[in-house]
Amino acid sequence: MKELKEFTIPFVGLKLGEHLFDFTIGPSFFEHYEYDEFNDVAIKLDVVLIKKTTLLEFTLSFNGYVNVYCDSTNEPYDQDISGEYHFVVKFGNEYNDENEDLLILPHGSYEVNIQQYVYESIVLALPAKRIHPGVEDGTLESDILVKLEELSPKETKEEKAPEGDETDPRWDSLKKLLTDK
Repeated sequence: MKELKEFTIPFVGLKLGEHLFDFTIGPSFFEHYEYDEFNDVAIKLDVVLIKKTTLLEFTLSFNGYVNVYCDSTNEPYDQDISGEYHFVVKFGNEYNDENEDLLILPHGSYEVNIQQYVYESIVLALPAKRIHPGVEDGTLESDILVKLEELSPKETKEEKAPEGDETDPRWDSLKKLLTDK
């Protein structure tokens, strides 16, 4: 996958210490990944880079919203999203990204691209089940909700045992087996 230049951070000229970067993520970012589950996206991303002599520490903090479809009604709504992700960049003989919290870059590298970490953090921050807020509080009126209510199984009244604790006499003899030793 081609790297997006705006998410490439050159670290060679930076002094040791903390550095801040701000990004705005829109729909075009997810179009690059051919991820089409979002109707609209507005996310603010803050990146904190702590440069040390032998490694780089990154903290990605994001908040905003994504417009998605409700899993129950298929109505679009804005899902608030926020999260934080921390990873470390070290230097070694060859590129290695097998560990999700540790990225190893070859010696002599002068920049790092963080777009994959941003993408994964945002997608994984979404709830597994997306429910429109109007469904939860009962304010959403939808034909689908009416149909679901019609088709839902109705509660049946369970038969109550007679007032006395009478049981079938055939079971009484089996209960004796439990207490016999």
